[in-house]
Amino acid sequence: CSVNNAKNIEEEFASSPLAPADSLWTTDATSSVRLRMEEGCLDEPITVHQMFKASVEKYGHMHALASKKNKKWEKITFIEYYQFCWTAARSFIKLGLERFHGVAILGFNSAEWFFSAVGAIMAGGIMTGIYATNSPEACQYVANDSKANIIVVENQKQLDKILQIRERLPHLKAIVQYSGQLQQKISNLYSWEEFMDLGLDIPEKQLEDIISSQRANQCCVLIYTSGTTGNPKGVMLSHDNITWTASHASMVGEVQPADTKQESLVSYLPLSHIAAQIYDLWTGIMFGELVYFAQPDALKGSLVNTLREVCPTSHMGVPRVWEKMMEKIKQGISQCGYVKKKLMTWAMSVSLEANQKHEDDEKPFLFSLADSLVLQRLRAELGLSCCQKFFSGAAPIGSETVQFFLGLNIRLYEAYGMSESTGPHFMSGPKAYKLPSCGKVVPGCRYKMANVDSEGTGEICFWGRNIFMGFLNMEDKTREALDEDGWLHSGDLGKIDEEGFLYITGRMKELIITAGGENVPPVPIEEAVKKELPIISNAMLIGDKRKFLSMLLTLKCCVDTETMEPTEELSVEAVDFCRQLGSQATKVSDIIERKDKEVYQAIQEGINRVNSAATSHAQRIQKWTIVRKDFSVSGGELGPTMKLHRPVVLQMYHKVIESLYQE
Repeated sequence: CSVNNAKNIEEEFASSPLAPADSLWTTDATSSVRLRMEEGCLDEPITVHQMFKASVEKYGHMHALASKKNKKWEKITFIEYYQFCWTAARSFIKLGLERFHGVAILGFNSAEWFFSAVGAIMAGGIMTGIYATNSPEACQYVANDSKANIIVVENQKQLDKILQIRERLPHLKAIVQYSGQLQQKISNLYSWEEFMDLGLDIPEKQLEDIISSQRANQCCVLIYTSGTTGNPKGVMLSHDNITWTASHASMVGEVQPADTKQESLVSYLPLSHIAAQIYDLWTGIMFGELVYFAQPDALKGSLVNTLREVCPTSHMGVPRVWEKMMEKIKQGISQCGYVKKKLMTWAMSVSLEANQKHEDDEKPFLFSLADSLVLQRLRAELGLSCCQKFFSGAAPIGSETVQFFLGLNIRLYEAYGMSESTGPHFMSGPKAYKLPSCGKVVPGCRYKMANVDSEGTGEICFWGRNIFMGFLNMEDKTREALDEDGWLHSGDLGKIDEEGFLYITGRMKELIITAGGENVPPVPIEEAVKKELPIISNAMLIGDKRKFLSMLLTLKCCVDTETMEPTEELSVEAVDFCRQLGSQATKVSDIIERKDKEVYQAIQEGINRVNSAATSHAQRIQKWTIVRKDFSVSGGELGPTMKLHRPVVLQMYHKVIESLYQE
């Protein structure tokens, strides 16, 4: 498509009104919604295509995407990126993509993932990511619910899931595989190369007409929230949700547009989740960032190698990713000689103190010494030596992790929001940083607290251009989430201080209400136990409708790098913990089967220390037990972003839990 052509569309389009709409929400993918436009939030609503076009005009010749092929990074510019999306859009039309029907993408982050996502939207479809960890049944639900006409899969492993359910997908017209050779010839299955050639006979005008019919208050993206119970809910996001959020959420984090200074980042978190989608894909286009794609085994350990090669200027991780990095560094330190170990511990304590004391003032001389002598090296170990901005989101991060990174002179900026708010609604950044808060509300968004108690804690409610259109085909759920006035109820409890910083106390659903009527938020107690006992990997508090609190504990183990299943072998850190107590354990079974005296006693002492700080007797842990296997995504106890799925754990360990409560 020639740039002039697109310019004409643009001019016609600039004056195009929003689609008529009388409500703030809908459950129908073909409907439009009213936008929450008001004072302070009056930016012109634009479509995804308009946002991309504007970026191509600003950053056209700069590099946009980098993929590693045969050990070499291959880069493409924004002009080329736009061309590839345009070509993919024509091919989707050729394959029979209907207006407001789905294109589902199943696989690890790649340039083709991005081309499919943007191409699907240009072609008038709705883009849906499917978690690569999903079972065939879970894929079937999403593909059916989104009326997917085309499913784009990464490789044979993902293709096999779709082939198993193909007969049960009435809307499916074609499958495209973007990585690896096709192993078998199947009708309507295309390799990426074949797919990109399909639409060459589709007239440019046909695509232009579809693009110019799009309106900013129509649906273009579906994000499926991994509900812990029942079917996942399809969060419908409009063009305006995406383009407005991409432009505003990054302001707090002080992301720079490429004409000032190009940012670079590594894309590795699941793109079917709102966090990575907004951060890697949409903000990348909006600000002209250079996105490097990690290797598919990133979370199995190759991420740090990619970070070292690329040296990104900003990095986002979910808490589990930051914890893994922390464990890696701790392991490195534990293997150093006495003098080096002392030096590192000294440097980290100087940095932690300087970061906690001198928020933005001049840091003391000792600190500069510690940073240049020791900490710079440690950051380089993680591939974070050029990185200026570090974000954490998708689940609450523990204070131990935050403090550890302050010891490396790394400030983790925590963001808080949900799929239903197109990602971040509160954000920390260089000018909005206060521990242990999640920062301040994103400029242009609003919040209010509902049902506030005597201590100032209430349910956090959201308002803004980032609030979703509704849940696809789920009216009851949509009415539960949005009240009469259109405020989104988060289901999270928190409080706001006098400066406007938000502190989360936990999910309303997770709140434990004991048989005695005491309200206990589990997360602070679980975090305290993990902090006291470095051998503990996961801790889950139990006690809803029970006479007292008990806890399930898992130990830090090595992970099978192939299957990502936790093994029997204790991690280096766990073994060190045992040695210091005089225990010779190296496996989980050594501890559980022999009820290892030293370890059990140390755990009980750690729990006693946590209990001594409890706010009331009812908040004390009376009993605990160690379960055989650490929690994992493959085991089902953790969601795709490593969030603890409590109902699943309660079900899986039902017998164990009951035995704790038998007289």
